[in-house]
Amino acid sequence: MSLVSDAKKAVALVRKAVRSRSAVKGVRRTLAARPQHPRFHYRVAVYFADGAVNMYQMRQWYKPLAELAKTWPVVVLSRAATGAQALLAEDAPPVAFVPTVRDIERFIAEQDIRVVLYVNQNTRNFQMFRYGRRWHVFINHGESDKMYMTTNQYKAYDYALIAGDAARERLSRVLWDYDVDRRAIAIGRPQADHYSGRLAYTPDDRTVVLYAPTWEGDRPSAHYGSIVTHGEALVGALLASKRHRVIYRPHPRSGVVVPEYGDADKRIIAAIAAANAADPSAQHVYDDGPDLGWQLSAADVAIVDISAMVYDRLAADKPLMITRPVDPAAAIDTHGYLSACEWLDAAAAPAIIAETDRVLNDPEAVERLERWVRHYFGDTSPGAATERFHNAVRRLMDEWDDWYARSVVETEDDEPDPDEAELDDAGES
Repeated sequence: MSLVSDAKKAVALVRKAVRSRSAVKGVRRTLAARPQHPRFHYRVAVYFADGAVNMYQMRQWYKPLAELAKTWPVVVLSRAATGAQALLAEDAPPVAFVPTVRDIERFIAEQDIRVVLYVNQNTRNFQMFRYGRRWHVFINHGESDKMYMTTNQYKAYDYALIAGDAARERLSRVLWDYDVDRRAIAIGRPQADHYSGRLAYTPDDRTVVLYAPTWEGDRPSAHYGSIVTHGEALVGALLASKRHRVIYRPHPRSGVVVPEYGDADKRIIAAIAAANAADPSAQHVYDDGPDLGWQLSAADVAIVDISAMVYDRLAADKPLMITRPVDPAAAIDTHGYLSACEWLDAAAAPAIIAETDRVLNDPEAVERLERWVRHYFGDTSPGAATERFHNAVRRLMDEWDDWYARSVVETEDDEPDPDEAELDDAGES
């Protein structure tokens, strides 16, 4: 049995190597057909060592980076061929394919990169940390209360661009001897100023409800998925209403561990299709597209599971409810928003119409939401986060100028005085 297993692993490794070589050749052909990067042009680099599987971490930054590039040119340093392929095929910033350290060195030697941004904690980030005289800045790919948001790896970066006070408190609570006030710069969520995608329906007077459940999870502590416990009941009630529209956006991994979740997902999709066939004006949406943003902005109410979607929606500054996990083993961090959110119990799912009316019209619920939005993201008015993002980069550029000026002076001070050198030579002779 072990021989068979080893043989399968060997075959998988060979296939992976072949795919990788093919991807490398494809990336090089694509780049060869494009204009070369101007010398000493880029001031900001985004370091991305992942492949295509984690492109969602980059996509949400495309538009904020495009806006930033109007002031400081931006380039993506892509280490993996499949990641570079995806970047080159999408609306990404300019891409430099640098699979080896030697490639990195050659590229940055011909550029004026002063700030390097990191969207994740890939271990290969350390290969870029070796280069001094530039700021290494963690910008992350989302906001949440997960353990990932307080990893001690924050200390490896010169600075971190965080969302707001909640992140500052989270880091202060967990990290020892970390100067949060100096090294963490709050910018809100600039992605919320640049939502992606187009409406999949024609707006009317219906109340739009986004239901975006996560998958079932692979261990009890992560059993957050609600498709089976809440989903069918709440979607069924909304589809039966003449004054609501459903946007259903399930996690793509729904049903990979527990088939029951996949079956329930298929039934919801079929129910949406049947409701649209019976009443085309309803325009209910089953959404499995790559763009995430328009749903968060358009929905009057969002129903999400415990996941990053909680905070993506919170940044939109619009009402939301969170499904309470049925499994008592599911871990719930009650330090932040989950301590005072609008929970939706499984027993209340059939009464979702009344629940949505409540969160839309209850003054206390509205005020509570506003308080938590400010706590996590600060000012969420249009353009405010983008301005803070640009101001943060401007601050880093100004600090770069200060440190560069000091280094020039120090270098000049270290150079021997010609007259003193002559005296030294004379003394030695």
